[in-house]
This record gives sequence, structure tokens and C-alpha cells, in this order.
Amino acid sequence: MRREPLIPLAESNAASTGSLGAAMAATLTRDLRQALRRRSELINPLAFFALVITLFPLGISPDKALLATLAPGLVWVAALLATLLSLDGLFRQDFDDGSLEQLLLTPQPLPLLVLAKVVGHWLLTGLPLALMAPLLGVMLGLPSAAFGVLMASLALGSMSLSLIGAIGAALTVGLRRGGVLLSLIILPLYIPVLIFGAGAVQSAVAGLPSLPHLAILGAMLALALLLAPLAIAAGLRLSVNG
Repeated sequence: MRREPLIPLAESNAASTGSLGAAMAATLTRDLRQALRRRSELINPLAFFALVITLFPLGISPDKALLATLAPGLVWVAALLATLLSLDGLFRQDFDDGSLEQLLLTPQPLPLLVLAKVVGHWLLTGLPLALMAPLLGVMLGLPSAAFGVLMASLALGSMSLSLIGAIGAALTVGLRRGGVLLSLIILPLYIPVLIFGAGAVQSAVAGLPSLPHLAILGAMLALALLLAPLAIAAGLRLSVNG
């Protein structure tokens, strides 16, 4: 498959003159184009998410009251695993074809360029999961009043999952079978996001205020946006140059 250059020619001039915004936009656009050419890989996390939610009532019980009780945790665990499923390929294609080395050599700040790549991953994985969740929540008997909180919590939390997961993906990109190691590295870091994400939906189901949980998810996202790009950049340098 033909690979695009790291920064498309139409945008390379703007990037070479020091326009950081142009470089980030070029990186994001390139990743989105490449992902859309691999539609099967793009659909896999979404299909996994839908299958887990669909099969769960068949394996446990069709009782609506029981499913509504379990739905917040189930949806969040399924979304977490679906995100994890898509992380191994975040930097691997670029590593295999040498584009990752070009990324490390660009004059623009590496943490901001990898942030653009993580945003692309979230747009193709986390955001679709958040949009799909209410449709699948109907199958689990989730009250319609909780749909807004479910989408908001997944939108905030999935971006944090992408940022945290990208750290593990950067550290294991040079390994042939780094999927298991990636899971071991980042799953413990996912636990706080899982707790407060599911807690927000549980509060909405119980008719309690969910804003405190969403606020904590927002604070986690702000912290991840500040620190994760630096850790991702360091992990990539270690994997490629170490």
C-alpha cells in the first residue's frame, strides 16, 4: 500500500516555515487518510464493542432490571477494551515504513505532533464509541435520561484512554509482539478513568448528580493533555533510538 509522506507536499511549505499549526494539521490529516484506507482495521474496535454489548445479555440474563444495573460498568469495560484493541497500531505502521524516524527528525516539537496523532486516534475510535453507546445502551435497558451522561463520560474518558494508551504504544512500538506488554503497562493506569466514567453513568441511572464524576474526568483529561505528550515523545525516542 502506498504511504503518504509524513507531511503532505501541499502543506510542507507552511510547516517548513515554522508553522506549528500547519504541521499538526498535516500530521492529523495524514493519519486520518491512512486510517480511512484501512477500513477493516478501523471497524474492528467498533465491531468488538458492539459484539460484547450484544452478547452479554445472552450470556447473563435478559432481565432488564439486572441489565440496567450492570450496564454502566459493562459499557465502560467494553469501551476500554475496544480502545486497547486499536492502540497497538497507533505508531507501528509509521515505525515499519520509516515515517516515525522522520517524525522524530522534524524541527517541530515532537510532543505536539504526537498529540495530533492521538487526536486522530480518538476521532476514529473514541468519538464513534461515544456516539454508538446510547444505541447499545437501549439493549441493556439503560434509562434514556442517562444517555447524555454516558456519551459525555465516554467522550471525555476515551480521550484520556487514548493519551494514556499512546504512552504504552510508544514504549512497545519496536517490539514484534508488544500487545501483551502494552496491556500490562497501561491497564493499571486505566483504572481511575474506568471508575469515574462508570460512576458518572451509575449516578445518572440512580437519579443522582453526575457532574462531580464528569468534572473529575475532565481534570484527568487536562492532566493527560499536559503530561502524556511528553511521555509519548520520550517513549518514541527510547524505542527508535534506544
